[in-house]
Amino acid sequence: MLAGFEALSELVFVGVGLHDEGGISLKGLEEVRSADSVFIELYTSLLPNFSLERFEALVGKGLRVVSRRELEEDHGEVVLRVAERGKAVLLVPGDPFIATTHVALRIAAEKRGIRTRVIHGASIISAAVGLSGLHNYKFGKSVTIPFSENFSETPYLVIAQNKELGLHTLCLLDIDAERNRYLGVREALETLLKVEEKRKMGVVTRATLAVVVARAGSQNPTVKAGFVDELLNYDFGGPPYSLIFPGKLHFMEAEALKVLAGAPSSVMELVE
Repeated sequence: MLAGFEALSELVFVGVGLHDEGGISLKGLEEVRSADSVFIELYTSLLPNFSLERFEALVGKGLRVVSRRELEEDHGEVVLRVAERGKAVLLVPGDPFIATTHVALRIAAEKRGIRTRVIHGASIISAAVGLSGLHNYKFGKSVTIPFSENFSETPYLVIAQNKELGLHTLCLLDIDAERNRYLGVREALETLLKVEEKRKMGVVTRATLAVVVARAGSQNPTVKAGFVDELLNYDFGGPPYSLIFPGKLHFMEAEALKVLAGAPSSVMELVE
């Protein structure tokens, strides 16, 4: 090393997209190829057709898979130690900071004098909204519906709050990728119906309109709008899944749900 020059300390967060290794941007590929070390986490979301072998062949270098424990409980030390000595890249499903767990790692890096940058990727939030045909600016707070052992009334209450304002609600369904476990649409809807039985607010009933988006970012996503009673028994194919509960519908949104998501014609009666 030349006198007066220090090794670059840098951590670049790169979004991989939603489905497979083809979802990364060209800029993201450039960052990976120029990195000293490349890490990838695969626990915050499911990339249904992602192959480590194909990705390593694409970029010409090996990847180190890091676990939830290493990034959260151990505060990302395995990544930070490498980034202090050179350029490290952390590959993240979707868009890097939609999974808020990684914000703590970025803060820790900056505090240690490690420069950080972000290369964004496709996000389930924009993808699910776009596939539904609903207007992005009419969405309120989003929420995650958890597995039954972590039962919570919060998703129901968030949907209620948004509906009160006439806003749509995007519900992400819980996952445990490290155990290959993904919350199904039926279980998510049954959780909300259970809260409805108790609260009786008319927020999510069997006659409530909802939209299911499965495998966003793939070549064959499923987008199905219908009433809860129908969706409970519909075959959406494999995960991951998202649920949308519409608020007030513009006529163009209702038409989009009919044409793009197979909603029944009666959806036009819900236009306000």
